[in-house]
Amino acid sequence: MSRIRQEDLIQSIQDALQFISCYHPLDFIQAVGKAWEKEKSPAAKDALAQILANSRLSAEGHRPVCQDTGMVVAFIDIGMEVRWSGNLSLEEMINEGVRRAYTDPDNTLRASMVSPPWGQRRNTGDNTPAIIHTRMVSGNQVKIALAAKGGGSENKAKFTVLNPSDSLVDWVLETIPTMGAGWCPPGILGLGIGGSAEKAMLLAKEALMGSVDIQDLIEKGPSSPVEELRLELYEKINALGIGAQGLGGLTTVVDVKILEYPTHAASLPLALIPNCAATRHIEFTLDGSGPAEFTPPSPTDYPDVAWRPSPDAISVDLDSITPEQVARWKPGDRLLLSGKMLTGRDAAHKRIQELLEKGQPLPQGVDFHNRFIYYVGPVAPVGDEIVGPAGPTTATRMDKFTDMMLGDLGLVGMIGKAERGPEAITSIKKHKAVYLIAVGGAAYLVSQAIRKARVLAFEDLGMEAIHEFEVEDMPVLVAVDSNGESIHQSGPAKWRIRISEIGGMRGL
Repeated sequence: MSRIRQEDLIQSIQDALQFISCYHPLDFIQAVGKAWEKEKSPAAKDALAQILANSRLSAEGHRPVCQDTGMVVAFIDIGMEVRWSGNLSLEEMINEGVRRAYTDPDNTLRASMVSPPWGQRRNTGDNTPAIIHTRMVSGNQVKIALAAKGGGSENKAKFTVLNPSDSLVDWVLETIPTMGAGWCPPGILGLGIGGSAEKAMLLAKEALMGSVDIQDLIEKGPSSPVEELRLELYEKINALGIGAQGLGGLTTVVDVKILEYPTHAASLPLALIPNCAATRHIEFTLDGSGPAEFTPPSPTDYPDVAWRPSPDAISVDLDSITPEQVARWKPGDRLLLSGKMLTGRDAAHKRIQELLEKGQPLPQGVDFHNRFIYYVGPVAPVGDEIVGPAGPTTATRMDKFTDMMLGDLGLVGMIGKAERGPEAITSIKKHKAVYLIAVGGAAYLVSQAIRKARVLAFEDLGMEAIHEFEVEDMPVLVAVDSNGESIHQSGPAKWRIRISEIGGMRGL
Protein backbone atom coordinates (compact mmCIF):
# COMPACT_ATOMS: atom_id res chain seq x y z
CA MET A 1 0.00 0.00 0.00
CA SER A 2 1.26 3.52 -0.79
CA ARG A 3 0.05 6.83 0.62
CA ILE A 4 -0.01 9.80 -1.74
CA ARG A 5 -0.16 13.33 -0.43
CA GLN A 6 -2.80 15.47 -2.08
CA GLU A 7 -0.25 18.26 -2.49
CA ASP A 8 1.96 15.90 -4.54
CA LEU A 9 -0.86 15.30 -7.02
CA ILE A 10 -1.75 19.01 -7.17
CA GLN A 11 1.88 20.01 -7.71
CA SER A 12 2.36 17.31 -10.36
CA ILE A 13 -0.72 18.44 -12.29
CA GLN A 14 0.43 22.07 -12.14
CA ASP A 15 3.98 21.28 -13.23
CA ALA A 16 2.86 18.91 -16.00
CA LEU A 17 0.48 21.45 -17.54
CA GLN A 18 3.09 24.18 -17.41
CA PHE A 19 5.57 21.78 -19.01
CA ILE A 20 3.39 20.75 -21.94
CA SER A 21 2.39 24.35 -22.64
CA CYS A 22 6.01 25.11 -23.61
CA TYR A 23 7.49 21.79 -24.74
CA HIS A 24 6.10 19.69 -27.56
CA PRO A 25 6.36 15.94 -27.08
CA LEU A 26 9.76 15.22 -28.58
CA ASP A 27 8.48 12.36 -30.75
CA PHE A 28 5.89 14.66 -32.31
CA ILE A 29 8.21 17.55 -33.09
CA GLN A 30 10.80 15.18 -34.56
CA ALA A 31 8.07 13.68 -36.77
CA VAL A 32 7.19 17.19 -37.97
CA GLY A 33 10.88 17.70 -38.69
CA LYS A 34 10.92 14.61 -40.91
CA ALA A 35 7.79 15.86 -42.66
CA TRP A 36 9.56 19.17 -43.35
CA GLU A 37 12.55 17.34 -44.85
CA LYS A 38 10.46 15.51 -47.43
CA GLU A 39 7.88 18.23 -48.15
CA LYS A 40 7.78 19.42 -51.79
CA SER A 41 5.01 22.00 -51.54
CA PRO A 42 6.59 25.45 -50.94
CA ALA A 43 3.60 26.77 -48.98
CA ALA A 44 3.38 23.67 -46.77
CA LYS A 45 7.15 23.58 -46.25
CA ASP A 46 7.12 27.20 -45.09
CA ALA A 47 4.25 26.44 -42.68
CA LEU A 48 6.11 23.44 -41.27
CA ALA A 49 9.23 25.57 -40.81
CA GLN A 50 7.21 28.14 -38.86
CA ILE A 51 5.78 25.42 -36.62
CA LEU A 52 9.25 24.04 -35.92
CA ALA A 53 10.74 27.48 -35.29
CA ASN A 54 7.85 28.31 -32.99
CA SER A 55 8.40 25.12 -31.02
CA ARG A 56 12.04 25.96 -30.38
CA LEU A 57 11.25 29.59 -29.51
CA SER A 58 8.57 28.51 -27.05
CA ALA A 59 10.95 26.09 -25.35
CA GLU A 60 13.67 28.71 -25.11
CA GLY A 61 11.32 31.47 -23.94
CA HIS A 62 9.26 29.17 -21.70
CA ARG A 63 6.01 30.42 -23.23
CA PRO A 64 3.03 28.59 -24.77
CA VAL A 65 3.40 27.04 -28.22
CA CYS A 66 -0.17 28.16 -29.00
CA GLN A 67 -2.44 30.92 -27.76
CA ASP A 68 -5.16 28.29 -27.27
CA THR A 69 -3.62 26.59 -24.26
CA GLY A 70 -6.42 24.07 -24.31
CA MET A 71 -8.97 22.46 -22.06
CA VAL A 72 -7.44 19.95 -19.70
CA VAL A 73 -8.22 16.27 -20.22
CA ALA A 74 -7.05 13.82 -17.55
CA PHE A 75 -7.01 10.02 -17.63
CA ILE A 76 -6.38 8.74 -14.09
CA ASP A 77 -5.69 5.08 -13.25
CA ILE A 78 -5.86 4.65 -9.47
CA GLY A 79 -4.34 1.58 -7.90
CA MET A 80 -6.77 -0.09 -5.48
CA GLU A 81 -4.09 -0.22 -2.79
CA VAL A 82 -3.49 3.55 -2.87
CA ARG A 83 -4.39 5.68 0.14
CA TRP A 84 -4.63 9.47 0.11
CA SER A 85 -3.58 12.02 2.70
CA GLY A 86 -5.67 15.18 2.70
CA ASN A 87 -9.34 16.09 2.64
CA LEU A 88 -9.88 17.03 -1.02
CA SER A 89 -11.66 14.82 -3.53
CA LEU A 90 -9.78 13.59 -6.61
CA GLU A 91 -11.67 16.08 -8.78
CA GLU A 92 -10.85 18.93 -6.40
CA MET A 93 -7.16 18.03 -6.39
CA ILE A 94 -6.96 17.92 -10.18
CA ASN A 95 -8.82 21.20 -10.61
CA GLU A 96 -6.60 22.89 -8.03
CA GLY A 97 -3.59 21.80 -10.08
CA VAL A 98 -5.21 23.19 -13.22
CA ARG A 99 -6.03 26.46 -11.46
CA ARG A 100 -2.46 26.93 -10.28
CA ALA A 101 -1.01 26.05 -13.68
CA TYR A 102 -3.14 28.47 -15.68
CA THR A 103 -2.75 31.39 -13.27
CA ASP A 104 1.02 31.03 -12.79
CA PRO A 105 2.32 34.63 -13.02
CA ASP A 106 5.64 33.45 -14.49
CA ASN A 107 3.94 31.75 -17.45
CA THR A 108 0.31 32.76 -17.59
CA LEU A 109 -1.81 30.44 -19.74
CA ARG A 110 -5.01 31.45 -21.47
CA ALA A 111 -8.20 30.38 -19.71
CA SER A 112 -10.68 29.08 -22.27
CA MET A 113 -13.36 27.22 -20.29
CA VAL A 114 -16.81 28.85 -20.18
CA SER A 115 -19.83 28.11 -18.01
CA PRO A 116 -22.66 27.58 -18.70
CA PRO A 117 -21.78 26.02 -22.06
CA TRP A 118 -24.60 27.89 -23.79
CA GLY A 119 -26.23 31.27 -23.29
CA GLN A 120 -24.03 33.65 -21.30
CA ARG A 121 -20.92 31.41 -21.53
CA ARG A 122 -18.88 33.21 -18.88
CA ASN A 123 -15.18 32.40 -18.74
CA THR A 124 -14.39 30.54 -15.53
CA GLY A 125 -11.15 32.54 -15.30
CA ASP A 126 -8.77 29.71 -14.39
CA ASN A 127 -9.49 27.07 -17.06
CA THR A 128 -11.32 24.79 -14.65
CA PRO A 129 -12.98 22.39 -14.62
CA ALA A 130 -10.90 19.67 -16.23
CA ILE A 131 -12.42 16.78 -18.16
CA ILE A 132 -11.62 13.80 -15.93
CA HIS A 133 -11.79 10.07 -16.65
CA THR A 134 -10.94 7.62 -13.86
CA ARG A 135 -10.38 3.87 -13.59
CA MET A 136 -9.68 1.67 -10.57
CA VAL A 137 -6.87 -0.74 -11.37
CA SER A 138 -4.73 -3.18 -9.44
CA GLY A 139 -1.57 -1.97 -7.72
CA ASN A 140 -0.37 0.80 -5.44
CA GLN A 141 0.35 3.61 -7.90
CA VAL A 142 -1.57 6.38 -9.62
CA LYS A 143 -0.91 6.72 -13.35
CA ILE A 144 -1.90 10.01 -14.95
CA ALA A 145 -2.13 11.00 -18.61
CA LEU A 146 -2.76 14.71 -19.20
CA ALA A 147 -3.57 16.59 -22.36
CA ALA A 148 -4.25 20.24 -23.13
CA LYS A 149 -6.68 19.98 -26.05
CA GLY A 150 -7.22 23.00 -28.28
CA GLY A 151 -10.67 23.97 -29.50
CA GLY A 152 -9.77 24.02 -33.19
CA SER A 153 -8.96 20.32 -33.30
CA GLU A 154 -11.59 19.31 -30.75
CA ASN A 155 -14.30 20.93 -32.87
CA LYS A 156 -13.47 18.53 -35.71
CA ALA A 157 -14.30 15.39 -33.71
CA LYS A 158 -16.53 13.01 -35.68
CA PHE A 159 -18.65 9.99 -34.81
CA THR A 160 -20.71 7.47 -36.71
CA VAL A 161 -22.17 4.02 -36.32
CA LEU A 162 -21.40 1.94 -39.40
CA ASN A 163 -22.97 -1.28 -40.45
CA PRO A 164 -20.69 -4.19 -39.50
CA SER A 165 -19.97 -4.86 -43.18
CA ASP A 166 -19.10 -1.22 -43.99
CA SER A 167 -15.56 -0.06 -44.69
CA LEU A 168 -13.83 1.84 -41.88
CA VAL A 169 -11.25 3.14 -44.33
CA ASP A 170 -13.83 4.54 -46.74
CA TRP A 171 -15.63 6.45 -43.98
CA VAL A 172 -12.39 8.00 -42.69
CA LEU A 173 -11.23 9.00 -46.17
CA GLU A 174 -14.63 10.56 -46.92
CA THR A 175 -14.67 12.39 -43.57
CA ILE A 176 -11.16 13.86 -43.42
CA PRO A 177 -11.65 16.31 -46.36
CA THR A 178 -14.87 17.62 -44.78
CA MET A 179 -12.95 18.66 -41.65
CA GLY A 180 -11.16 21.49 -43.42
CA ALA A 181 -7.93 22.83 -41.94
CA GLY A 182 -9.26 24.26 -38.70
CA TRP A 183 -7.63 21.42 -36.79
CA CYS A 184 -4.21 22.74 -37.88
CA PRO A 185 -2.61 19.82 -39.69
CA PRO A 186 -0.16 18.19 -39.58
CA GLY A 187 -1.30 16.35 -36.50
CA ILE A 188 -2.18 12.96 -35.11
CA LEU A 189 -5.43 11.16 -35.83
CA GLY A 190 -7.04 9.19 -33.00
CA LEU A 191 -9.59 6.48 -33.85
CA GLY A 192 -11.83 4.66 -31.43
CA ILE A 193 -13.47 1.52 -32.81
CA GLY A 194 -16.20 -0.43 -31.03
CA GLY A 195 -17.86 -0.30 -27.64
CA SER A 196 -20.79 2.12 -27.61
CA ALA A 197 -21.13 5.71 -28.76
CA GLU A 198 -19.51 7.20 -25.65
CA LYS A 199 -16.90 4.43 -25.41
CA ALA A 200 -15.74 4.93 -28.99
CA MET A 201 -15.26 8.65 -28.42
CA LEU A 202 -13.32 7.97 -25.22
CA LEU A 203 -11.11 5.46 -27.03
CA ALA A 204 -10.34 7.98 -29.77
CA LYS A 205 -9.33 10.63 -27.21
CA GLU A 206 -7.20 8.18 -25.25
CA ALA A 207 -5.53 6.96 -28.45
CA LEU A 208 -4.09 10.45 -28.92
CA MET A 209 -2.01 9.95 -25.77
CA GLY A 210 0.13 7.36 -27.53
CA SER A 211 3.62 8.00 -28.84
CA VAL A 212 4.36 8.74 -32.50
CA ASP A 213 5.79 5.51 -33.88
CA ILE A 214 4.38 5.12 -37.39
CA GLN A 215 7.84 5.24 -39.00
CA ASP A 216 9.01 2.39 -36.76
CA LEU A 217 5.92 0.46 -37.79
CA ILE A 218 6.65 1.08 -41.46
CA GLU A 219 10.19 -0.25 -41.00
CA LYS A 220 9.27 -3.41 -39.08
CA GLY A 221 5.97 -4.09 -40.84
CA PRO A 222 2.55 -4.76 -39.34
CA SER A 223 1.97 -7.75 -37.06
CA SER A 224 -1.77 -7.34 -36.41
CA PRO A 225 -4.92 -6.15 -38.23
CA VAL A 226 -4.89 -2.91 -36.23
CA GLU A 227 -1.32 -2.16 -37.33
CA GLU A 228 -2.27 -2.93 -40.92
CA LEU A 229 -5.18 -0.50 -40.59
CA ARG A 230 -2.92 2.21 -39.14
CA LEU A 231 -0.53 1.93 -42.07
CA GLU A 232 -3.29 1.91 -44.67
CA LEU A 233 -4.93 5.00 -43.20
CA TYR A 234 -1.62 6.83 -42.76
CA GLU A 235 -0.73 6.39 -46.41
CA LYS A 236 -4.19 7.06 -47.84
CA ILE A 237 -4.91 10.13 -45.68
CA ASN A 238 -1.62 11.72 -46.68
CA ALA A 239 -2.34 10.86 -50.31
CA LEU A 240 -5.37 13.16 -50.12
CA GLY A 241 -2.90 16.02 -50.54
CA ILE A 242 -4.43 18.24 -47.82
CA GLY A 243 -1.03 19.04 -46.34
CA ALA A 244 0.14 21.40 -43.61
CA GLN A 245 -2.50 24.02 -42.75
CA GLY A 246 -4.62 22.64 -45.61
CA LEU A 247 -2.40 24.35 -48.18
CA GLY A 248 -1.71 21.22 -50.21
CA GLY A 249 1.26 18.97 -49.58
CA LEU A 250 2.60 15.58 -48.62
CA THR A 251 1.93 15.37 -44.88
CA THR A 252 -1.50 15.78 -43.32
CA VAL A 253 -0.99 13.36 -40.42
CA VAL A 254 2.26 12.27 -38.79
CA ASP A 255 0.59 9.23 -37.21
CA VAL A 256 -2.70 7.37 -36.90
CA LYS A 257 -3.45 5.90 -33.47
CA ILE A 258 -6.19 3.32 -32.88
CA LEU A 259 -7.82 1.80 -29.81
CA GLU A 260 -10.59 -0.78 -30.07
CA TYR A 261 -13.16 -2.47 -27.82
CA PRO A 262 -15.69 -5.28 -28.29
CA THR A 263 -19.09 -4.10 -29.45
CA HIS A 264 -22.64 -5.30 -30.13
CA ALA A 265 -23.02 -7.69 -33.06
CA ALA A 266 -25.33 -5.24 -34.85
CA SER A 267 -23.05 -2.22 -34.48
CA LEU A 268 -19.73 -0.77 -35.57
CA PRO A 269 -19.23 2.50 -33.64
CA LEU A 270 -16.40 4.63 -35.00
CA ALA A 271 -15.02 7.86 -33.53
CA LEU A 272 -12.38 10.15 -35.00
CA ILE A 273 -10.60 12.93 -33.08
CA PRO A 274 -7.57 14.83 -34.43
CA ASN A 275 -4.72 16.43 -32.52
CA CYS A 276 -3.35 19.66 -33.96
CA ALA A 277 0.12 21.03 -34.61
CA ALA A 278 0.15 22.13 -30.95
CA THR A 279 -0.07 18.53 -29.74
CA ARG A 280 0.35 18.60 -25.95
CA HIS A 281 0.23 15.56 -23.66
CA ILE A 282 2.30 13.82 -21.00
CA GLU A 283 2.15 10.79 -18.71
CA PHE A 284 3.56 10.30 -15.20
CA THR A 285 3.19 8.01 -12.19
CA LEU A 286 2.88 8.78 -8.48
CA ASP A 287 3.88 6.15 -5.93
CA GLY A 288 3.97 8.11 -2.69
CA SER A 289 7.61 9.20 -2.97
CA GLY A 290 6.78 12.80 -3.93
CA PRO A 291 5.59 14.86 -6.89
CA ALA A 292 6.50 13.98 -10.47
CA GLU A 293 9.51 15.60 -12.12
CA PHE A 294 9.73 16.66 -15.74
CA THR A 295 12.95 17.12 -17.68
CA PRO A 296 12.95 19.56 -20.62
CA PRO A 297 14.34 18.26 -23.92
CA SER A 298 17.81 19.32 -24.92
CA PRO A 299 18.09 22.00 -27.62
CA THR A 300 20.02 19.44 -29.69
CA ASP A 301 16.93 17.19 -29.74
CA TYR A 302 14.98 19.67 -31.87
CA PRO A 303 15.08 19.51 -35.67
CA ASP A 304 17.65 21.90 -37.06
CA VAL A 305 15.20 24.06 -39.01
CA ALA A 306 15.43 27.84 -39.07
CA TRP A 307 12.52 29.83 -40.48
CA ARG A 308 13.02 33.13 -42.23
CA PRO A 309 10.70 35.16 -44.48
CA SER A 310 10.67 34.25 -48.13
CA PRO A 311 12.72 36.59 -50.34
CA ASP A 312 9.61 36.79 -52.53
CA ALA A 313 7.42 38.06 -49.68
CA ILE A 314 5.58 41.32 -50.38
CA SER A 315 5.96 44.06 -47.77
CA VAL A 316 2.61 45.68 -46.94
CA ASP A 317 1.96 48.93 -45.09
CA LEU A 318 -1.41 48.42 -43.40
CA ASP A 319 -1.70 52.14 -42.61
CA SER A 320 -1.79 53.11 -46.28
CA ILE A 321 -3.32 50.02 -47.89
CA THR A 322 -5.52 50.56 -50.94
CA PRO A 323 -8.10 48.37 -52.70
CA GLU A 324 -5.86 48.46 -55.77
CA GLN A 325 -3.03 46.80 -53.84
CA VAL A 326 -5.35 44.15 -52.44
CA ALA A 327 -6.65 43.36 -55.92
CA ARG A 328 -3.15 42.46 -57.12
CA TRP A 329 -2.64 39.69 -54.56
CA LYS A 330 -3.13 36.06 -55.58
CA PRO A 331 -3.67 32.87 -53.53
CA GLY A 332 -0.33 31.64 -52.21
CA ASP A 333 1.34 35.07 -52.19
CA ARG A 334 3.38 35.59 -49.03
CA LEU A 335 3.08 38.95 -47.31
CA LEU A 336 4.86 40.74 -44.47
CA LEU A 337 2.41 43.05 -42.74
CA SER A 338 3.46 46.22 -40.93
CA GLY A 339 1.24 48.83 -39.33
CA LYS A 340 -1.96 48.79 -37.32
CA MET A 341 -4.71 46.16 -37.34
CA LEU A 342 -7.71 45.43 -35.15
CA THR A 343 -8.55 42.10 -33.53
CA GLY A 344 -11.84 40.37 -32.83
CA ARG A 345 -13.35 36.92 -32.45
CA ASP A 346 -16.82 35.40 -32.06
CA ALA A 347 -17.98 37.34 -29.00
CA ALA A 348 -16.78 40.70 -30.33
CA HIS A 349 -18.48 40.13 -33.69
CA LYS A 350 -21.73 39.23 -31.97
CA ARG A 351 -21.65 42.43 -29.93
CA ILE A 352 -20.92 44.50 -33.02
CA GLN A 353 -23.91 42.90 -34.74
CA GLU A 354 -26.15 43.67 -31.76
CA LEU A 355 -25.06 47.33 -31.75
CA LEU A 356 -25.80 47.70 -35.47
CA GLU A 357 -29.19 46.04 -35.11
CA LYS A 358 -30.09 48.54 -32.38
CA GLY A 359 -28.87 51.47 -34.46
CA GLN A 360 -26.14 52.24 -31.94
CA PRO A 361 -22.62 53.39 -32.82
CA LEU A 362 -19.51 51.28 -32.38
CA PRO A 363 -17.40 51.98 -29.28
CA GLN A 364 -15.29 55.12 -29.48
CA GLY A 365 -12.10 54.58 -31.44
CA VAL A 366 -13.32 51.45 -33.23
CA ASP A 367 -13.31 52.04 -36.99
CA PHE A 368 -12.98 49.14 -39.41
CA HIS A 369 -13.06 51.17 -42.63
CA ASN A 370 -10.21 50.19 -44.96
CA ARG A 371 -8.57 48.15 -42.20
CA PHE A 372 -7.70 44.53 -41.44
CA ILE A 373 -9.01 42.42 -38.59
CA TYR A 374 -7.05 39.60 -37.00
CA TYR A 375 -9.05 36.71 -35.56
CA VAL A 376 -7.05 36.12 -32.38
CA GLY A 377 -7.46 35.64 -28.64
CA PRO A 378 -3.96 36.26 -27.28
CA VAL A 379 -2.37 34.96 -24.12
CA ALA A 380 -1.86 37.65 -21.49
CA PRO A 381 1.67 39.12 -21.52
CA VAL A 382 4.21 38.41 -18.80
CA GLY A 383 7.29 40.41 -17.90
CA ASP A 384 8.16 42.92 -20.61
CA GLU A 385 6.10 41.23 -23.34
CA ILE A 386 3.85 43.41 -25.48
CA VAL A 387 1.44 40.51 -25.80
CA GLY A 388 1.63 36.79 -25.15
CA PRO A 389 1.46 34.11 -27.87
CA ALA A 390 -1.04 35.34 -30.44
CA GLY A 391 -1.76 32.81 -33.16
CA PRO A 392 -4.86 32.83 -35.36
CA THR A 393 -8.17 31.20 -34.55
CA THR A 394 -10.41 29.29 -36.98
CA ALA A 395 -11.92 31.81 -39.37
CA THR A 396 -15.05 29.88 -40.37
CA ARG A 397 -16.66 30.78 -37.04
CA MET A 398 -16.77 34.38 -38.30
CA ASP A 399 -18.24 33.51 -41.71
CA LYS A 400 -21.79 34.58 -40.78
CA PHE A 401 -20.50 38.04 -39.82
CA THR A 402 -18.33 38.56 -42.90
CA ASP A 403 -20.80 40.46 -45.07
CA MET A 404 -21.61 42.78 -42.18
CA MET A 405 -17.93 43.52 -41.58
CA LEU A 406 -17.04 44.02 -45.26
CA GLY A 407 -20.22 45.71 -46.40
CA ASP A 408 -21.55 47.70 -43.46
CA LEU A 409 -18.28 48.53 -41.75
CA GLY A 410 -15.86 48.79 -44.69
CA LEU A 411 -13.32 46.18 -43.61
CA VAL A 412 -10.87 45.42 -46.42
CA GLY A 413 -9.32 42.18 -45.18
CA MET A 414 -9.28 39.45 -42.56
CA ILE A 415 -6.55 37.31 -41.03
CA GLY A 416 -7.19 33.92 -39.46
CA LYS A 417 -6.45 30.27 -39.99
CA ALA A 418 -7.98 27.55 -42.18
CA GLU A 419 -10.43 27.86 -45.03
CA ARG A 420 -13.49 30.10 -45.46
CA GLY A 421 -16.92 28.74 -46.29
CA PRO A 422 -18.99 29.56 -49.39
CA GLU A 423 -20.89 32.37 -47.63
CA ALA A 424 -17.69 34.19 -46.68
CA ILE A 425 -16.01 33.63 -50.05
CA THR A 426 -19.05 35.06 -51.86
CA SER A 427 -18.86 38.15 -49.67
CA ILE A 428 -15.10 38.52 -50.16
CA LYS A 429 -15.57 38.41 -53.92
CA LYS A 430 -18.51 40.84 -53.84
CA HIS A 431 -16.62 43.43 -51.81
CA LYS A 432 -13.23 42.82 -53.48
CA ALA A 433 -11.69 42.10 -50.10
CA VAL A 434 -9.10 39.50 -49.12
CA TYR A 435 -8.57 36.76 -46.55
CA LEU A 436 -5.08 36.04 -45.26
CA ILE A 437 -3.84 33.23 -43.01
CA ALA A 438 -1.20 33.06 -40.33
CA VAL A 439 0.14 29.64 -39.38
CA GLY A 440 -1.83 27.85 -36.70
CA GLY A 441 0.69 26.37 -34.30
CA ALA A 442 3.12 29.29 -34.61
CA ALA A 443 1.59 31.59 -31.99
CA TYR A 444 4.77 32.56 -30.16
CA LEU A 445 6.57 33.23 -33.44
CA VAL A 446 3.71 35.47 -34.62
CA SER A 447 3.73 37.39 -31.34
CA GLN A 448 7.32 38.46 -31.99
CA ALA A 449 6.01 40.67 -34.81
CA ILE A 450 3.66 42.62 -32.49
CA ARG A 451 5.29 45.89 -31.40
CA LYS A 452 2.36 47.57 -29.60
CA ALA A 453 -1.00 46.41 -28.28
CA ARG A 454 -3.91 48.11 -26.56
CA VAL A 455 -7.53 47.24 -25.80
CA LEU A 456 -10.01 49.39 -27.75
CA ALA A 457 -13.36 47.93 -26.71
CA PHE A 458 -15.23 45.16 -24.89
CA GLU A 459 -12.56 44.78 -22.23
CA ASP A 460 -14.88 42.55 -20.20
CA LEU A 461 -14.50 39.86 -22.89
CA GLY A 462 -10.90 39.28 -21.85
CA MET A 463 -8.91 37.66 -24.63
CA GLU A 464 -11.91 38.19 -26.97
CA ALA A 465 -11.83 41.98 -26.56
CA ILE A 466 -11.11 44.21 -29.54
CA HIS A 467 -7.41 45.10 -29.49
CA GLU A 468 -5.35 47.30 -31.75
CA PHE A 469 -2.06 45.67 -32.67
CA GLU A 470 0.84 47.44 -34.29
CA VAL A 471 2.93 44.86 -36.14
CA GLU A 472 6.18 44.74 -38.04
CA ASP A 473 6.77 42.13 -40.75
CA MET A 474 4.04 39.77 -39.56
CA PRO A 475 4.16 36.74 -41.90
CA VAL A 476 0.89 35.77 -43.62
CA LEU A 477 -0.23 34.09 -46.83
CA VAL A 478 -3.06 35.02 -49.19
CA ALA A 479 -5.72 32.33 -48.82
CA VAL A 480 -8.69 33.90 -50.65
CA ASP A 481 -8.07 36.69 -53.13
CA SER A 482 -10.41 39.47 -54.21
CA ASN A 483 -11.79 37.25 -56.99
CA GLY A 484 -12.84 34.58 -54.50
CA GLU A 485 -10.13 32.08 -55.45
CA SER A 486 -9.07 29.94 -52.47
CA ILE A 487 -5.77 28.14 -51.92
CA HIS A 488 -7.58 25.73 -49.61
CA GLN A 489 -9.42 24.45 -52.67
CA SER A 490 -6.68 24.62 -55.30
CA GLY A 491 -3.75 23.50 -53.10
CA PRO A 492 -5.04 20.10 -51.94
CA ALA A 493 -6.48 19.38 -55.41
CA LYS A 494 -3.07 19.99 -57.00
CA TRP A 495 -1.16 17.83 -54.55
CA ARG A 496 -3.72 15.03 -54.59
CA ILE A 497 -3.19 14.74 -58.33
CA ARG A 498 0.60 14.91 -58.02
CA ILE A 499 0.76 12.21 -55.35
CA SER A 500 -1.52 10.02 -57.45
CA GLU A 501 0.68 10.45 -60.53
CA ILE A 502 3.81 9.50 -58.61
CA GLY A 503 2.12 6.45 -57.16
CA GLY A 504 1.28 7.23 -53.53
CA MET A 505 3.25 8.40 -50.54
CA ARG A 506 5.84 5.65 -50.78
CA GLY A 507 6.77 6.91 -54.24
CA LEU A 508 7.97 10.24 -52.84
